[in-house]
Amino acid sequence: MRGFQLKPLRSTLELNLSKPLRYAPMMDLTSPESLETLVVLDYGSQYTQLIVKRFRKLGAYAVILPSSASLERIMAENPRAVVLSGGPNSVYDEHAPQLPIGLLESGLPILAICYGMQLLAQTLGARVEKSEVREYGHTTLSDYGGALFEGCEGAFVAWMSHGDSVKSLPEGFELLASSVDTPIAAMAQPEKSIYALQFHPEVEHSPQGSKVLANFIKLVGLSGTWQAEHIVEKLSREVKAEVAAQRVLLAISGGVDSSTLGLLLHKAIGDKLVAVFVDHGLLREGERVYVEEALRSLGVNLISIDAGERFFKALEGVSDPERKRKIIGAEFIKVFSETAKELEGYGHIEFLAQGTLYPDVVESAGGHGAATIKSHHNVGGLPERLGFRLLEPFRTLFKDEVRDIARVLGMPESLVERHPFPGPGLAIRCLGEVTPEKVAILRQVDHIFISSLKEKGLYNSTWQALAVLTPIRTVGVMGDGRTYSYTAALRAVSSVDGMTADWSRLPYDFLAEVANRIVNKVEQVNRVVYDITSKPPATIEWE
Repeated sequence: MRGFQLKPLRSTLELNLSKPLRYAPMMDLTSPESLETLVVLDYGSQYTQLIVKRFRKLGAYAVILPSSASLERIMAENPRAVVLSGGPNSVYDEHAPQLPIGLLESGLPILAICYGMQLLAQTLGARVEKSEVREYGHTTLSDYGGALFEGCEGAFVAWMSHGDSVKSLPEGFELLASSVDTPIAAMAQPEKSIYALQFHPEVEHSPQGSKVLANFIKLVGLSGTWQAEHIVEKLSREVKAEVAAQRVLLAISGGVDSSTLGLLLHKAIGDKLVAVFVDHGLLREGERVYVEEALRSLGVNLISIDAGERFFKALEGVSDPERKRKIIGAEFIKVFSETAKELEGYGHIEFLAQGTLYPDVVESAGGHGAATIKSHHNVGGLPERLGFRLLEPFRTLFKDEVRDIARVLGMPESLVERHPFPGPGLAIRCLGEVTPEKVAILRQVDHIFISSLKEKGLYNSTWQALAVLTPIRTVGVMGDGRTYSYTAALRAVSSVDGMTADWSRLPYDFLAEVANRIVNKVEQVNRVVYDITSKPPATIEWE
């Protein structure tokens, strides 16, 4: 069927579509039957996901459950140990979250952090009181020791964030560490493998914290085999078992998540995969060609849909950023639905694959049901609307783990390390109404900025870089003439996960050179500014 034209959408089809196939039973891709797990109970800490990421980086598979999870639910994860996260509550609050009933009697090893330590101590009959001096920020531990601190040397700098403190040791516990303002900064009952820390070992502000977490892994006997190669083989086996002989439809956005999923599915099921790349006309310079070549060179069957005209028509006269996002999301669903129906004429497609990541699942777990699909770049509502069953192999993974998988699968490094790019594309970086003319201007500015970062070796030292076309026009002088043209804004930030970000201190000479190139090469721009606002208070994107 190569070369087949989906005429209503002006697409190019490069597929090997097979005959209609039967249904296969659903399988839980997150089943922990053969995988020992660290269960992290979330008591509301802003660092809960970071705890999980740190353990996974150390080779221990970890998952998050709400603090309200029952012991039965915890045991369903095949836990080797339980971690109690920090949280904003005081143990004396009227509705303070408690330990799961039966956890202490279960014999499971425990690592309690911050609020978790206070809750553990109170439950075991120790005194927890408001601290005379509340600790927020760096402190230095004194007289630390024990197996949990093995390999730690010199001054132990720890990050504290608490208003309550444990004032007495529970019966049978021993003191592991102190600080000037927190006499009981760490404690343990080694015979029962119960350890507790008032500080946060998971944050970068506790430089030796990873050693503490690694020691806990060793103390509870976890194998530490959670690595990218292991993940690829495991997910490939599970996808094969799940899909059986049926076909899967996947929306490719060009980002690392969906592109990596395309490679994984291709490895697992070959021509049963139908990958669709919708070009909404809001992409960066050369992006469509680059993504197509990168994926097709690795064997992925890919349909490209040229839908820019209809997206611009839908956005006519719209300036509000949220309306832009919703319009783009709704139009994407229409295009994808039409494509799916066309493809159904050449054989039944059973599954819709999405690159949903673990943070999406966790953020929706607090009583909101299934993962919330972001309206601006995922295909929310499509499984039900088109009668598909959802396939989300990455729903237990973080983005850095997906990048590791991409490398194992042979994805080009330039695509692996590609900066985050929003689903609505340049539409939300073009302030005000979106027109083909304004997007073309912004695309030129963006290309000059990003290519310059790469030329000077600065691209990988920033987490995300972008250009914004503002609606502001200013007076300028070019040659001997007066100009009245657009102002472009450049933004580059440093971050770990995008939750917080600091503006990148790019060299002044570099910024001057880039600004000069932009105003000389982009006729409609006569002024360039650089955004030096961090997140918070600003967001990374302007809209």
